[in-house]
Amino acid sequence: MQGSVLAIAGLISKAIGFIYRIPMANIMGNEGNGLYSVAFGIYNIALTLSSYSMPLAVSKLMSSRLSEGRNKDAHRIFSISFIFALIMGSLAWAGLLFGANFFAELYQKPGLQYPLFILAPTTFIVALLGTCRGYFQGHRNMVPTAVSQVLEQIVNAIVSVLAASLFVKMAEDTTRDFDVSRGAAGAAGGTMGTLAGATVALFMFILLIVVNLRKIRAERNSGEASNEDTAVLWKALFLTVFPVIMSQTVYQLGYTIDDLIFGNIMVRVRGISERETTILQGIFNTQYNQMINLPAAIAVAFSSAVLPSIVGAYTKGEIAEVRKKMDTVFRFNLLIAFPSALGLSILAHPIMDVLFPALGEYHGTAVILLFTGSSAVIFYTLSTLSASMLQGMDHMWAPVKHSAISLVVHVLILTLLLLFTPLKSGALVIGNVTFPMLTSILNIRSLKKLADYRLDVKGMLIKPLLAALVMEAVCFIVYFATDRLGGSSLLQLILPLIAGMATYIPLMFKMVPAEDLARMPIIKKFVKKHK
Repeated sequence: MQGSVLAIAGLISKAIGFIYRIPMANIMGNEGNGLYSVAFGIYNIALTLSSYSMPLAVSKLMSSRLSEGRNKDAHRIFSISFIFALIMGSLAWAGLLFGANFFAELYQKPGLQYPLFILAPTTFIVALLGTCRGYFQGHRNMVPTAVSQVLEQIVNAIVSVLAASLFVKMAEDTTRDFDVSRGAAGAAGGTMGTLAGATVALFMFILLIVVNLRKIRAERNSGEASNEDTAVLWKALFLTVFPVIMSQTVYQLGYTIDDLIFGNIMVRVRGISERETTILQGIFNTQYNQMINLPAAIAVAFSSAVLPSIVGAYTKGEIAEVRKKMDTVFRFNLLIAFPSALGLSILAHPIMDVLFPALGEYHGTAVILLFTGSSAVIFYTLSTLSASMLQGMDHMWAPVKHSAISLVVHVLILTLLLLFTPLKSGALVIGNVTFPMLTSILNIRSLKKLADYRLDVKGMLIKPLLAALVMEAVCFIVYFATDRLGGSSLLQLILPLIAGMATYIPLMFKMVPAEDLARMPIIKKFVKKHK
């Protein structure tokens, strides 16, 4: 149920993030959208190096000690982690602030420095925020993280749209001395929301800690006496954080290396203009990736939520319980991933029509990217969950190695496609699918070797896929009929969605065994009703 809470919050946050990006993308324009997405790729690297690992690391280290009654050591871990976050957040802040102009030149993106200036202090705030979230997740309480994520996104949405609109108007006003392009101004305004949202979420946790300070102190002073010195705790933190940082850095490097390779080869080798290159990157990172990331957010949320319970079971030597939890999480997420991937593919055209009407001449490009690359939803789901499971069983370096191997293959494929084929943004999509596909294969192979875990191919892959294919056929028939009858783009999207859901849900209950459904959060409540 804790996983369900975090998954729902993650989905709501992604939905809010997706919704506000639609008007913001139209306000910024295609060029501003490209600058915004490239800036966020660099920001995510800084975030990964400074703080992305903190919720996972803090929750893992605290959970294992709390399960053994070592409350003092668990709270000392939190204190040490907070100091670590202060240091790393400050370094990331300085790196983005003083390196912004260098990145603008390196990526062949004039104006890129302006959104980076605003994102620089955000890395510091998010580092502290991640540590606070890890504290509560370590207590297997996902509610504060869930509430803060939704609150953060609401503030982010409001401020991003308003600031982007204001900055664009300032750039277009010839009476003002505002020597910044429309796209760069819009991208800078859009990043203001990220800073504001993270700040509000951090204040929420500060207030929560202050209110519960007496309870926190009581817990810290209870339990067994501390039996780990400070050096041992710092070592434990580094041994947990560093592999996670490396794993996520490799993952995030995939995006920013794509931007770097794509921008330089397109401009310097193939002679494509900087403006068109930036626009194509913006379409890939926004119109395509935003749609892919929406359903994949559930897997990300579950990977964070399931980690403390896996750590607790693994620490106690309950390997059978660990495998059971793996089964539940894989099944739940794949039942969502398959219909999401096929639905995005078959409805790519009306999705772009309804959500991104300002694409103009690039509408067809966005449709093709989503149609051909929607399978990435399935592979990102598998790779994210399997990596979290390996980390939960203390095999911290396995996902790092697998991600690194996949990244090397990914970079090779992308470079060869851009140099020797006429593909442009299509090369980015191919790389976006092959990277998580190879990573998930390697991760699942390690789960089999290290935990004797075998993925139920028939129950987890084949049956949900068959149900999703039937759903896709129904969606296509309804979409085709609506199109022939002259229905609007909105009807061409809504009617197939309704028909697809009405088809898939009953099939899911028929094709997936009731005992499997009964183990899944939320869904199990409807099993008896369905019977």
